[in-house]
Amino acid sequence: MKKVLVLCTGNSCRSQIAEGYLRHFAGDNTAVYSAGVETHGVNPKAIAIMAEDGIDISHHTSNNMDEYGDIDFDFVITVCDNARERCPYFPTNAKKFHHNFPDPAKATGTEKEVLEEFRAVREQIKAYAENFVKENL
Repeated sequence: MKKVLVLCTGNSCRSQIAEGYLRHFAGDNTAVYSAGVETHGVNPKAIAIMAEDGIDISHHTSNNMDEYGDIDFDFVITVCDNARERCPYFPTNAKKFHHNFPDPAKATGTEKEVLEEFRAVREQIKAYAENFVKENL
């Protein structure tokens, strides 16, 4: 079974969304984890916009990357520049991937405008995750 770790700054939005879609597209033949260089809790707006697309991430937890130091990952995906810069050395031969997605948690404006930003980032991550699974898993 392949093991994938998705890293972000706070493990609250982008990495949680990516974990949800990677699990969705990869199915049972892949173990997908997400973590942050810090933990900020799972963002309720991320949970809401994923539910709109039929994916339940309400059971996800916000984890620190230090919790996974003993797992031999096949792939490590950083989804923000901060995480890539602070990504620890994993004693594995994991292939590393990087894509800097905008942080929807930093969106400003009305509630509707903020949710639209979350949805836009969701769609970017969804396309990335689907392509990643097709090309690598």
